Amino acid sequence: MSRLMNGVSRIGAPSPAAYACDPAASRGRLHAEPESETRTPFQRDRDRILHSTAFRRLKHKTQVFVYHEGDHYRTRLTHSLEVAQIARTIARTLHLNEDLAETLALAHDLGHPPFGHAGEEALDGVMAPYGGFDHNAQTLRVLTKLERRYAAFDGLNLTWETLEGVVKHNGPLTGPRAAEPGDDDPLHETLAEYVAVHDLELSTFASAEAQVAAIADDIAYNNHDVDDGLRADLFDLADLRDVPLVGPVLAEVQTLYPETERSRTVHETIRRLISLMIADVVAESRFRLDAAAPRNVDAIRQSDRAMIGMSAETIKGDRALKDFLFGNMYRHVRVNEMSDYGQRVVAEIFREYLEKPEALPEEWRESARESRPSGLPRLVCDFIAGMTDRYALSEHRRLLHCE
Repeated sequence: MSRLMNGVSRIGAPSPAAYACDPAASRGRLHAEPESETRTPFQRDRDRILHSTAFRRLKHKTQVFVYHEGDHYRTRLTHSLEVAQIARTIARTLHLNEDLAETLALAHDLGHPPFGHAGEEALDGVMAPYGGFDHNAQTLRVLTKLERRYAAFDGLNLTWETLEGVVKHNGPLTGPRAAEPGDDDPLHETLAEYVAVHDLELSTFASAEAQVAAIADDIAYNNHDVDDGLRADLFDLADLRDVPLVGPVLAEVQTLYPETERSRTVHETIRRLISLMIADVVAESRFRLDAAAPRNVDAIRQSDRAMIGMSAETIKGDRALKDFLFGNMYRHVRVNEMSDYGQRVVAEIFREYLEKPEALPEEWRESARESRPSGLPRLVCDFIAGMTDRYALSEHRRLLHCE
């Protein structure tokens, strides 16, 4: 691959760090393909995700509010784009591979079902006798099996580095460095089945780019849930004054711009808080990287701790902000009502499809016949997990005659 395609000779671009993922050194794809003459492997992965059906559906999948609540609240699509912007900023500053960080940011929510975390809890509940449901494992299913666009293979046939980052962005899943040591829960069957044929090395950390995507997700959803919560009048600016991280930033904005309207105050506070958190991640990550001095990306994977992270002070503030959002937004009576309804919709349509697989769309019926009886629950789960909020509501009305 040429130096231009490596991305190391672009005008004005800094040399990548020794521990950055090099697309020219990618471990490749499960199904061999000729390389592109115009795009690096990671750029090609990004483009495949952008063109996927699952990515388009994110437009009508909930973050917190069901789609009909309003046009200006975050969806999974807008959230993913915002995560990608933050991830590129951090990756560029740390001299990592921006394309891989962006790819992982765009892919990270593809496995989420309708109705946000409420839908995930409902699917996990009804699937408990059949192996459960996990949105991270479902993302891998989407990328390796459920997207059916190519003649030669199922899935998108993404690079090893992208699949590794999707699965392990929150840390190792097995072994002594797993995120939750002592957890006796078995590995989700989707992960176990896939790594049996394509080892993603679940006992190690993922690349620095994957860690960047994970922390960009954290920054994005905290800040944008504050924005959406204010827009929905679930809480007010005055309620944020004593909340760590956001309170001091809000006070600064109100001191600098005491006469500005509320909407500008909100936006100015959010954008400054995002910048503050990005700067903290960059500074803390540089400290960790300088101390560890990893010579290559494999040294990042073999580390005893994540190399990308927030400082201890910011972690404390971040937890306090999460606690505030949990009490004032995620458990607000309006949100609870939407969540309860979403859970009921998912559970009821699951039971209907399981009892009457002929009610599935025509293109799913043949697969349903072939998978019966043992594989039918997972197939129904796959179908529901891919639904948008509005399609799930429409199917609920059709199946249960709730017109």
